[in-house]
Amino acid sequence: MTSRPFLAVGVGCRSGVPGAVIADLVERALEASARPGTPAAMFTVVDKCAEPGIGEAATALGLALVHLPRAALAAVAEKVATRSEKVVELFGVPSIAEGAALAGAGPGARLVVERMVDRGATVAVAIGGEGSGDIER
Repeated sequence: MTSRPFLAVGVGCRSGVPGAVIADLVERALEASARPGTPAAMFTVVDKCAEPGIGEAATALGLALVHLPRAALAAVAEKVATRSEKVVELFGVPSIAEGAALAGAGPGARLVVERMVDRGATVAVAIGGEGSGDIER
């Protein structure tokens, strides 16, 4: 089976951010990744399960949405490019968006779009390592 690249879009937001705001930022981040047509999915921390805007954005964009445990984000904490003390205080990890992108992309992942912020939403994009495109989401 041939491996193909896979983009993991990590998403975080303040409470109540509308899905349209998140979807707009995700689209801009995917465009900034300079990898048109590459399969993608959205990832966030499990604590955001009750945040409707994230789910609305995933639905609007036709992307799968995966909620990851905090431990998955903690496992890639040394690879994130940005650190928010507020996020550390609330979730125990340095970055929701970058951590979720890296964890979602799998082993060997690297950031291709560092954290972008707009109107209370944060988004980052990571590309998966060898074989990540074959992982069922």
